[in-house]
Amino acid sequence: MENTLFILGVNHRTAPVAIREQLAFAEAEVAPALQRLKLATGVGEAALLSTCNRVEVIGVTSDPDRAEEEVVRFLAGDRKVERAAFGDALYHFSGRDAVRHLFRVGASLDSMVVGEPQILGQLKLAYAQAAEAATVGLVLHRAFHKAFQVAKRVRKATLIGHGSVSISSVAVSLAGQIFDTLGNKTAMLMGAGKMAELTARHLKALGIESLLITSRTFDRAVALARELGGTAVPFENYKPYLRIADILIGSVSVTKPILAHHDVEAIIRERKYRPMFLIDLGVPRNFDARLNEIENLYLYDIDDLDAVAQKSLGEREREAEKAEEIVGEEIEAFLKWLAELEIVPTIKDIRVSVERLRDLELTRHRAWLKTLEPAERERIEMLTRGLVNKLLHRVMAGLRHHDSNSPDALYTAEIARRLLGDSTDLNLASIEADDLNDDLIEDSSDDDPL
Repeated sequence: MENTLFILGVNHRTAPVAIREQLAFAEAEVAPALQRLKLATGVGEAALLSTCNRVEVIGVTSDPDRAEEEVVRFLAGDRKVERAAFGDALYHFSGRDAVRHLFRVGASLDSMVVGEPQILGQLKLAYAQAAEAATVGLVLHRAFHKAFQVAKRVRKATLIGHGSVSISSVAVSLAGQIFDTLGNKTAMLMGAGKMAELTARHLKALGIESLLITSRTFDRAVALARELGGTAVPFENYKPYLRIADILIGSVSVTKPILAHHDVEAIIRERKYRPMFLIDLGVPRNFDARLNEIENLYLYDIDDLDAVAQKSLGEREREAEKAEEIVGEEIEAFLKWLAELEIVPTIKDIRVSVERLRDLELTRHRAWLKTLEPAERERIEMLTRGLVNKLLHRVMAGLRHHDSNSPDALYTAEIARRLLGDSTDLNLASIEADDLNDDLIEDSSDDDPL
């Protein structure tokens, strides 16, 4: 096929981050890289999807094998990476498999966390960058927009995006269930490790009013507080602040709990038993497990959070089965459109051929047509045009409804074109000569004394 979709790349399943980061493109690099790619390869259309989890070239070509070889060579040269360093991690798809992969990526079925919403935005950015670079044409335009529609349909028809699946997002989700709103709440971060930081970022994204940060390394607490718009608290003086903390995140390296039952019991009384949510991310644990016995205090350790995350992940995987069915349906619709696109030039040829035959036939009878009144000539014009349109309608309908998955689709269209005639082969003089010979034969038959 002239318009074969292909995809070549690496992702989190096939390549470690050490390889992915070597092949990655910064946002500002993508459009210029696409223009270089077009110049260096025989790819007709191209887009580049570069995220922390994947680097993929999405293209259109008439020769997928050759195009993929050229793209690999381009990536190695453009990123200055030895081909041997990433060759084994590459995957490549073409035709139906490429369409399926693109739709699955957009629907977040190929993500590290199934159902995460970020990939759709990244795919839309990749399309916008290709449009900016003028490397997207009719096929990629349709393919990307179809991928966006598939993702939207999956989100609407399934629960694939519901439920939190990371420890930090689960913690914040649970906080949202305990409190009606986070807009007037204070969170205190004990320790400034990566998981605690992610949890704090989730809380800020949901509008937590105040964020306190304490750490044994005070400079780290100050830097993170400045970045997140919080307040740094010296580690040796954090306890007085506990009474105003509605949410307490523990992520300190300890050998035994730093908050005991009697410490927090007194704090809850000072708070007049307003709810307090404790997230213990430490191993060993930061908070005494018996704190759960205190009224209006809710304590979750990392195992509790993981159990909630696994439950949500299981629900997403079940929803993913429904999403795969939707993807399958949409693949067929896109491939049908693509097959019709291949037949369009033949359909145009057929229409031109038949219209020219009509014109030639009218020209052959121009002598007696001139004897008719203008209104009568117009009726004959309408009659012949109507006959042609009815004929073409049947032919076109047959071609358009041909099974687009069949390898015979284009062959059938070509046979139809040849049977109805190629407009480039029509010659007015030869047709008129043939018509004259036919007239002479008919005249001699009429005069034959036998």
